[in-house]
Amino acid sequence: MKLDYLVVGQGLAGTLFSYQLLKRNKKIKVINQQKKETASQVAAGIFNPVTGRNMVKTWKADLLFPYIEICYRELEQTIGKKVLYKKTIYRPFHHVEEQNDWMGKASNKEFSSYVDNVSFKSEHKDFAHDAMGGISLRQSGYVDVQTLIEGYRQYLIQTDNYIEAEFDENALLIDTDGVKYGQYFARKIIFCEGPEVSSNPYFNWLPFRPVKGEILYIHPEKDFQIIYNRGVFVLPLHDGKYKVGSTYHHHDLSYNITADARRYLCEKLETLLNMKYTVTGQIAGIRPATKDRRPIIGLHPEYNVLGIFNGMGAKGVSLAPYFANQFAGNLEGQSELDSEVNVQRFVSYFKSAAIK
Repeated sequence: MKLDYLVVGQGLAGTLFSYQLLKRNKKIKVINQQKKETASQVAAGIFNPVTGRNMVKTWKADLLFPYIEICYRELEQTIGKKVLYKKTIYRPFHHVEEQNDWMGKASNKEFSSYVDNVSFKSEHKDFAHDAMGGISLRQSGYVDVQTLIEGYRQYLIQTDNYIEAEFDENALLIDTDGVKYGQYFARKIIFCEGPEVSSNPYFNWLPFRPVKGEILYIHPEKDFQIIYNRGVFVLPLHDGKYKVGSTYHHHDLSYNITADARRYLCEKLETLLNMKYTVTGQIAGIRPATKDRRPIIGLHPEYNVLGIFNGMGAKGVSLAPYFANQFAGNLEGQSELDSEVNVQRFVSYFKSAAIK
């Protein structure tokens, strides 16, 4: 059977990329083996335009964020399920310097479209420790990643575009004009494997820096509907549950939950929430992060029939819609790949690996 593309993996990256191919009426098959322990299955799915300790605008926010709602609303129509939830993010101030800083930033054109309100006195004292006020952000919220992936998988099955199986790289035959895998011949194969890229013989030379993250589920004594974020985030989900996260660990890359992570998150939570709560669960996942904290996208330096769409990291919900569209367009000769995400920026790593 002739195809345009084989796509390996159906986490968030594989979901959004294969969707862009189908939008372009390409013949595809998505090869995926469902696993309980994946980054997408535990992702909080928050999209936040202003992040970090210094509260800077998210990288390429002006390009990424207009596309977030467009993409996920389209997918909601495709799978018949709601996945996008727009919510205010509130970050309390801790110092007068922060108040002064945001007094000027809020009216700055660079931030004005993302800042809903800046307060210099407590507005959430019944819920959070915010004696000095805080900043409320818009164009923010979360995506129910688990519902999206499962709903889209069912859509792929119904449209005969899905293969439930573990991908066997030994069965892949590479030619100059495409690849053969079992009964399928495709012009290109694109790997969207997340952390499992480490065992991919064609792309394991890339500088991925996987990061373990642990998240708590809690039941607070009072309900609220905005996302509190300072040190940790507290995310109220549509089903009444609350997620708290997250930790970042570069050495322990197991999916085991730890007492240290629970202790750390609870300590941070005590400084943020002004209420009692009960921990009801804990989960862990591995994020496919990269050396320079940018996605890795594009075609193999030696085999231009092999491609990769990976490295979305902790901000995959924000990054993947825009870059999935860009990469699909690039493969079809419609757009250029951003040099900051192009796999070619690491071609020296491939040459070094080849020498060894």
